[in-house]
Amino acid sequence: MKIVVLAGGTSTERDVSLVSGAKIYKALRENGHKALLLDVFLGMEDVDGDIEAVFDRGDELLGNIEGIKQENPDIEAVKSLRKDGGKTFFGPNVLEICQKADVVFMALHGENGENGKVQAAFDLHGIRYTGNDYVSSALAMDKALAKELFAYHGISTPAGFALKKGEPDNHEVKYPVVVKVTDGGSSVGVYIAHNESEYEKAKEGAFEYGNELVVEQFIEGREFSCGVILGKALPVIEIEPKEGFYDYKNKYQEGSTLETCPANLDKETTIKIQKMAEDVFRVLRLTQYARIDVMMNNAGELFALEANTLPGMTPMSLMPQEALAVGIDYNQLCEKLINMAMEK
Repeated sequence: MKIVVLAGGTSTERDVSLVSGAKIYKALRENGHKALLLDVFLGMEDVDGDIEAVFDRGDELLGNIEGIKQENPDIEAVKSLRKDGGKTFFGPNVLEICQKADVVFMALHGENGENGKVQAAFDLHGIRYTGNDYVSSALAMDKALAKELFAYHGISTPAGFALKKGEPDNHEVKYPVVVKVTDGGSSVGVYIAHNESEYEKAKEGAFEYGNELVVEQFIEGREFSCGVILGKALPVIEIEPKEGFYDYKNKYQEGSTLETCPANLDKETTIKIQKMAEDVFRVLRLTQYARIDVMMNNAGELFALEANTLPGMTPMSLMPQEALAVGIDYNQLCEKLINMAMEK
């Protein structure tokens, strides 16, 4: 099949997306597909009218991928690379190339990639793609709305509230709290505040990444994640950062976090986490695949944090590890997600 692996973009998770995309691209090539790795924002300038021919140029982008740095990518520097000034999200010839593909493998992360906007555009252009539709993507990406849905459907989630930029903050805050932008990912724009001074700094920092925040009670305990494919949970993985919490650095810098899959849990707790993950999947109207983050406090109570509708596919990502625990290796996982997209 002709497959576009769509990566990059202009979110704070650009580097993660490119690394995910490169690994997916290599796996699809090994699986015998005519794959093309394409930056959704930069696109391809020199197509010369022959769109079909670009699928023979699949690895041009690989040499520009440097890996995931400890700091956030310089998005303004990326935008300056576009000859047209980058006034639109889709780069030169991106939509035209995607229309020529049998399917687009969505390796995007963060803003626009996971919030349903690209998915909606693809629906309008008749482009088939991996992952969930635009409605479920939007529901999951908005952490404030997702928490409301969790609460309404009886899924335990940390107590909290939403806060918009410019609005007065008259909420009673019981420290410690987690402050995070509602539509971020990879723990970018996430802070833990233990007192009023830290809380004010956390809000200031988080508002740099968006106009709405979620403030929720910090849950002290163990952190888990559970992938779900077609409504069925994978094995649970436990995440134990060696320092601090599971932030951007600990997620992507090798050796920063201990990950155990399957998690060292009794059968009853494992089943409870898997059921919570499946419930979140259902409540957010997800249909294809996702990864659900869960906390367990020291009393053994479980709390759903959020759903990731396009989970990372880097060498250190969690969902491939969970799939491997049930005998699905990385290349097989990519093929499975492609087949699901072709059937939906």
